[in-house]
Amino acid sequence: MTDNQQWQSPSAPDVPSPQAQGYAADPQGARGWTPPPRPGLIPLRPLDFGTILGAPYRLLRRNPRPTFGMSLLLQGVILLISLAVVGTATFTSLSRVEFSATAADADEILAGSVAAILLSSLVPLALAVVATAIMQGIVVLEIARQSLGEKLRFRQLLALAKGRLLAVVGYSVALSGALVVGILLLVTVVAGGSLLGPAGVAIAVALAVLLGLGGVALAAFVGTKLAFVPSILLLERASLREAIGRSWQLTAGSFWRILGTLLLVALILNVASSIAATPLQIVSFILPAVLAPTGEETAINAVAVIVTVVSLLLTVVVSAVVLVVQSATTALLYIDQRMRREGLDLELTRYAEARQSGRDGARNPFAVASPGQTPPGPTPPGTSPGPTPPSVSPWT
Repeated sequence: MTDNQQWQSPSAPDVPSPQAQGYAADPQGARGWTPPPRPGLIPLRPLDFGTILGAPYRLLRRNPRPTFGMSLLLQGVILLISLAVVGTATFTSLSRVEFSATAADADEILAGSVAAILLSSLVPLALAVVATAIMQGIVVLEIARQSLGEKLRFRQLLALAKGRLLAVVGYSVALSGALVVGILLLVTVVAGGSLLGPAGVAIAVALAVLLGLGGVALAAFVGTKLAFVPSILLLERASLREAIGRSWQLTAGSFWRILGTLLLVALILNVASSIAATPLQIVSFILPAVLAPTGEETAINAVAVIVTVVSLLLTVVVSAVVLVVQSATTALLYIDQRMRREGLDLELTRYAEARQSGRDGARNPFAVASPGQTPPGPTPPGTSPGPTPPSVSPWT
C-alpha cells in the first residue's frame, strides 16, 4: 500500500451524495439542509378517534393563556354581569311586590315582576352567545396554528380573526334566535291548549312532546350539518352563505361519525362536570351539621354563602374548560374532514416544509381555491410569490 493511498475501513458504508439523500445543494456547492418542521398539535394525516378526543386537552396544556385564560375571563365577566343584572331586577321587583303593592293590584305587580326577571335573564344569555362565538373563533385559529407547530399569543390570534369575528358572532346570534323561536312556538302551543279545557291541555301537551322530539332531532341534524361554519368563516374566510354551503357539503357522507363524536364529547364533559361538583355537594350537606350542630342560623347562613361562592367559582372554571374543549373538537373534526376529502394534510405538509425553509410563510394553507383557480402551491426557491388571490387572506 502506497503512502498517498487513502485508507478506508472495509466496514464503513458508502455515504450517498447530498442530492441522493434529498438535500438541496446551495450555489456554492455546500449542502443546504433545512431542519424538519416542528411537531404540531396533531399529526398531518387523517385523525383517529383518540387523537380528536385528546388534542383539545393537549391544546390547554401547550398554550393555556389565549385558550383557557381567555375563556375563564369571559365566563367570569358573564357571571358578574348576570349577578348584577338579574340580582338587581329580582331585588327591585320583589321589593316592589312586598312594600308597594296593595291588595288590589298585587297580582298585576307580581306578574310584571316575574316578566321583568325573565327579561333580565336574557341579557346574560345574549352575552353568553357572543362570548361563545368569540372563543370559537380564537380556538379555531389556535387549533389551525398549533397543527402547524406554531403557538401564538391572544393579540396575534385576535389580529388573525380581524374582520371575521363579527360574522361568527352574527351567525351564532341568528342560530340562537332560531332556537328561541322554536321554544316559544312550543310554549305557545301549550298555552293555547290550556284555554280549551282539560281535553285541550292533554292534546296540547301531547303535541308539544311530539314537536319537541322532532325539534331535538331537527336541531341535531342542522347543528351537525352546520358545525363547520365558524371554522370556514375564520380559516377559509368565506362569506356566510358560502360557509353554510361548504359546511353542508363537507359533512356529507360523515354525518353520523361527526354527530357521534360531538355527542360523546358532550357526554364526557357532562359526566366530568358532575364528578367535579360532587365533592362540593357532599361538603355543603355535611358542613352545616359539623359547624352548627345546634342549628345556629348565623353559622348556617355563613356556610351557605361560602358554598355558593365556591360553587360559582367552580362553575366558571368548568364552563371555561368545556367551552374550549367543545370548540376545539369541532375545529379538529373540520380539519380531519378536509384531510379525508380534500387532501388538506398534503397541503399542510407542503406549507410546513416551505415555511421551515423560509419560503411561502404568508400564504393561507387552509384557503380554498375559487372555481377555475388552481390552489396556491409553495413558492420555488429564488422566485417571488405572485399576487395573493382575493379569497386568500394574509396568514401572518
